[in-house]
Amino acid sequence: MSHHTMSAREHGATHDGRRRITGIGRLLVFVYGVLALAATGRSVFQIIDRFDEAPVAFSLSALAAVVYIVATIALIAPGRTWYRVAWITISFELVGVLVIGSLSLFAPAALGLHDIDPFGRDATVWSVYGMGYLFIPLALPILGLIWLRTHRPLPAAPASAESGEGAES
Repeated sequence: MSHHTMSAREHGATHDGRRRITGIGRLLVFVYGVLALAATGRSVFQIIDRFDEAPVAFSLSALAAVVYIVATIALIAPGRTWYRVAWITISFELVGVLVIGSLSLFAPAALGLHDIDPFGRDATVWSVYGMGYLFIPLALPILGLIWLRTHRPLPAAPASAESGEGAES
């Protein structure tokens, strides 16, 4: 069936996943992808080079990298399941930024950090609320959750409507 002859429900269902990454959504996915690469590179270097100096902080840095990778994929992938995965990972990211950011400011020793320099050797992507990354790690999950809220996937069609279409007049 041509896309010109599909019903509105069918047409919307085929574009369900892609509608999250139109317009500003593309910029959001791009920034998530850049942070995924940056956090992955930083955490791999820190773990290989000096893991024994701050194992908790560097492990959390690696966790942040995984969160950014999964969030990027979830924002791109179509379907309700990936939409839920995006909500979960981006919500986790926001909590992580707030908790790690607070700990890095008020109890850096709990993370194994020697100081709170957001540009220092021990800093992670979420240290001091992402100050070393221009606070993008703090703003991004807020924007991501707003984006997801305004770009929900279409509701699933009832089974009876699908099986009965065009069967009888």
